[in-house]
Amino acid sequence: MALIDELNQDIKQAMKAKDKTALSVLRMLKGSVQNEEINEGGSLTEDQEMTVLSRELKQRKDSISEFRAAGREDLAEKTEAELGYVEKYLPEQLSRDEIEAVVKDLIQATNAQSKADFGKVMGQAVARMKGQAAGAEIQQVVKELLK
Repeated sequence: MALIDELNQDIKQAMKAKDKTALSVLRMLKGSVQNEEINEGGSLTEDQEMTVLSRELKQRKDSISEFRAAGREDLAEKTEAELGYVEKYLPEQLSRDEIEAVVKDLIQATNAQSKADFGKVMGQAVARMKGQAAGAEIQQVVKELLK
């Protein structure tokens, strides 16, 4: 099922359940997907949908950090609740150990030796783990392993 169809179904369920938080987040996600479809000039591939969802997830995580730094725990908690709805549409997130295993495999496969090979490994790592891990976390692991 296409993401937009799944979002439409979940929006209907949230409306029936009168869940205002879910409804708000789902409508925002649908709007983001539709905007991307307009920008691309057609329906999105699964990879493009994952990119949109990953971007929305990252925005919320960044907002939580900023809210906490500003002492706005109320907004941080509200945004954390939104995170759960966004994560529902993404594949299960990889653990740190799983990310390290994938990066080690890529280092071996690309014959990477030093930090000079960072771009080669990073590009493949992000492509392989799209939607399953944050780019910043992947970057940190690649830097640590390519010393």
